[in-house]
Amino acid sequence: MRARYGVPLGIAAAGAAGLLYSAGFEARSFRLRRVTVPVLPSGMRPLRVLQVSDIHMVSGQRKKQRWLRSLAGLRPDFVINTGDNLSDPEGIPEVLDALGPLMEFPGAYVFGSNDYYGPRFRNPALYLWEKVQGRHGLNGNPPAVGVAHIPWEDMRDAFDAAGWLNLTNTRGTLKIDGVSLELTGLDDPHIKRDRYEQVAGGPSDSADFSMGVVHAPYLRTLDAFTADGYPLVLAGHTHGGQLCIPFYGALVTNCDLDTDRVKGLSTHTAEGRTSYLHVSAGCGTNRYTPVRFACPPEATLLTLVGRE
Repeated sequence: MRARYGVPLGIAAAGAAGLLYSAGFEARSFRLRRVTVPVLPSGMRPLRVLQVSDIHMVSGQRKKQRWLRSLAGLRPDFVINTGDNLSDPEGIPEVLDALGPLMEFPGAYVFGSNDYYGPRFRNPALYLWEKVQGRHGLNGNPPAVGVAHIPWEDMRDAFDAAGWLNLTNTRGTLKIDGVSLELTGLDDPHIKRDRYEQVAGGPSDSADFSMGVVHAPYLRTLDAFTADGYPLVLAGHTHGGQLCIPFYGALVTNCDLDTDRVKGLSTHTAEGRTSYLHVSAGCGTNRYTPVRFACPPEATLLTLVGRE
């Protein structure tokens, strides 16, 4: 009896322990990463940019709200929000409360699909199947049906009222201690809302520094930003793979980006030019799959310094 049932029970116990760890501990183990990026023109003072992404707020997530509020203590020069703030149509007040202290700083934002549409349950295995088939989001898949629409306009209006730049398929400029920062953004490529032709042409001559911002790092957007000469692109969306294998890494990115660049700082090359790419693993999860494994939730403080 013991030999017959011991192994299956051991496997079940290990699975339960892993689920408890990934949902009860790691998904709530928020941390800050620090990255230095040599992209500024020579002689310009370093700039500290805080990137927050993929918050996926659900009502009642008090620990996440407290942690996000605490990030204001970093005193960044500016904040970039790369989208997917929500995983609950009722979560907008709590997002705005959590980001309130950060909205005291200059900033900018783009939206992701979950800012427009409420989440629904998906079998996690579908992400692997779509990767094999080369289909992601609405890029090759049929249009989403039966999804809940989120009153995202309220969140947009609050960000705008705080002075954050709305980078939805447009450009904007921040002034930081006399430095002119040009930010060029796109709406979410994951649901085919990106319109690069509306912002094409590369950095403006009048800006001291320019960078690209997008929620989902699809290759078509990275190619366009890089070919146009942007030295840095910030993105989110991937959750860092969310469920990773220790000592191996991510299995999926939920877009056509390779898993080697699923999170953190890397480079991208197109048409003979190279840009730095930073992909945030984000600090949340879909409310129906509230687990992370070997991929803790994060925000990133990037220190931009002069080119070597």
